[in-house]
Amino acid sequence: MDSHQLFRCELTGADASRKFPSPRTLAYSERASGSIKLGLGNSPNSPLSSQFDCDTLSILSNSQEQYSSTETISGVSPSQYSPLEINSSSEQTHIHPAESIQPQLTKQRSRTWSHESRMEPPAVIQPQYTSGRFPKASHEVHPEKRLREMKEFPESDVKQMLIRCAEALSEDKINEFEMLVQEARASVSIIGEPIQRLGAYMLEGLVARKESSGTNIYRALRCQKPASKELLSYMRILYDICPYFKFGYMAANGAIAEALRHEDRIHIIDFQIAQGTQWVTLIQALAARPGGPPHVRITGIDDAESEYARGDGLQLVGKMLSDMSKKFNIPLEFNGLPVFGPDVTREMLDIRPGEALAVNFTLQLHHTPDESVDVNNPRDGLLRMVKGLSPKVTTLVEQESNTNTTPFLMRFLETLDYYYAMFESIDVTLPRDSKQRINVEQHCLAKDIVNIIACEGKERVERHELLGKWRSRLTMAGFKPLPLSSYVNSVIKSLLGCYSDKYTLVEKDGAMLLGWKDRNLISASAWH
Repeated sequence: MDSHQLFRCELTGADASRKFPSPRTLAYSERASGSIKLGLGNSPNSPLSSQFDCDTLSILSNSQEQYSSTETISGVSPSQYSPLEINSSSEQTHIHPAESIQPQLTKQRSRTWSHESRMEPPAVIQPQYTSGRFPKASHEVHPEKRLREMKEFPESDVKQMLIRCAEALSEDKINEFEMLVQEARASVSIIGEPIQRLGAYMLEGLVARKESSGTNIYRALRCQKPASKELLSYMRILYDICPYFKFGYMAANGAIAEALRHEDRIHIIDFQIAQGTQWVTLIQALAARPGGPPHVRITGIDDAESEYARGDGLQLVGKMLSDMSKKFNIPLEFNGLPVFGPDVTREMLDIRPGEALAVNFTLQLHHTPDESVDVNNPRDGLLRMVKGLSPKVTTLVEQESNTNTTPFLMRFLETLDYYYAMFESIDVTLPRDSKQRINVEQHCLAKDIVNIIACEGKERVERHELLGKWRSRLTMAGFKPLPLSSYVNSVIKSLLGCYSDKYTLVEKDGAMLLGWKDRNLISASAWH
């Protein structure tokens, strides 16, 4: 089984009769729906040389609806927390009555944000600045009026205002910072332009940093149990409207399929198993091998906090894979390790002679501390341990951002640039007043923004690095690049045609970078 056979399964899915909305359907896009022809002249015998429809995108890579994936861009499930209203109090955090199960974040004044998520969008949006510093809203602001007011602030003005706030805070000019924050609130909104929506969250990150409450907010957002199954849908929406996860899953699965195409016994170690959905189509493709399926063993690593993403422990992943084993008649074992990645040892992994090993890091390795946080350098130590296992292939998918060791102000500017591109890419698919868009941005992206801006030391767990830095780390650990195949690249490039033409795909030294306009956002690479 090579990547050609894999992507046949990618395009048909486990249950092709179950169709899901394409990005165009969800997006209210002006671009007409329709099928496209894949230009795969370099693969004349490929099963992909036939036509496929953009509507099948939502089952690419992992039959998404059936085995609903819930990782966020940073690799953590958005279903781990419930929405909070925009609020601030010098004494306590106000909790919406419908979310009474949520713990208060801190006795200090802390900032949170939200939108009603289990009902239709409310007719009004009420800013509730109840602290002594910010004026309490005494009237209701209608969305259409608010949008008109927002248009009075050009994009460059909003950016400069945010930068001025960050500069004042970095220089410890607290009085100036508080005045600038009060002024900046008039130019940001969760229903405005992309920069205004992003600005609303970045402003809260700055205030949280000043109040030293960023860690409390981040932990509360990570650890909330979902109040309903609808919370599990946020990541599904992001999966449908943007190609980020499809890109990462398909690149990693394609590299693994190529490297293990002749192996009869396969062991996959996934350092961010989540719900195991990445492996659905790979298992299907392995089961369809002409000479019969190989024996597959999957070791799924996931920290205890991610139980909230599944609603239970790793046994749910095991049951899903067991069901797949029976359905597709493929011998499959699953071993779940509910531990943090840096704590994994060789002894836990049950390495067996005669098995071809694949190791997968999808949007996870940036959570492992490096030498700037821990003198023992767990990040490089983990890579050395993995190299010592002699895997045939190791896949890495990461955010293409430089926030690990950069000083606060530079990190703020990098976060502003990175997430502006991401918010803008969401903006072309969902309307400004869309409840779905608001929920996706608040519950999938905001917590990472807060952590990057407001937290330091071991509490700052969102520590992204650029592909060049990852390349250096992997090389020092003894790995060599394993170029992604041109076939995988061509399929992913064709799939991007079902999204906005502003997405870019760059091939660089055997790796791939997915971007928006001139900003690279996600990198994918393979190593051996």
